[in-house]
Amino acid sequence: QVQLVESGGGLVQAGGSLTLSCAASGRTFSSYTMGWFRQAPGKERAFVAALSWSGGITRYADSVKGRFTISRDNAKNTVYLQMNSLKPEDTAVYFCAADATFLRIGSSWYEVPEGYDYWGQGTQVTVSS
Repeated sequence: QVQLVESGGGLVQAGGSLTLSCAASGRTFSSYTMGWFRQAPGKERAFVAALSWSGGITRYADSVKGRFTISRDNAKNTVYLQMNSLKPEDTAVYFCAADATFLRIGSSWYEVPEGYDYWGQGTQVTVSS
């Protein structure tokens, strides 16, 4: 079992930055693929970024490439999402997710919510124009 708790959301002006954190419980955190998703009002939950257990493989949605960075500190059982150059369209509830499936080059399971077994409760990010 893995429990996930997100933090770091808030209100920021367009062009600003925020760093989200996701603290995980469980001794096997370091072996899990971690992902970030977001859900805007009236829209489906959408993939943002994913990171392999070692941190060696990262994947990003096209909409955030070059602006967001996912990283992890396995010693602290924490995964981060650094968000720069924020836009109003980045406004959403951001969710952290975890799954024991390995993230390998060429795989695509990480892009869909159904690929993950564990979820946090979400943290609101609002970007004002």
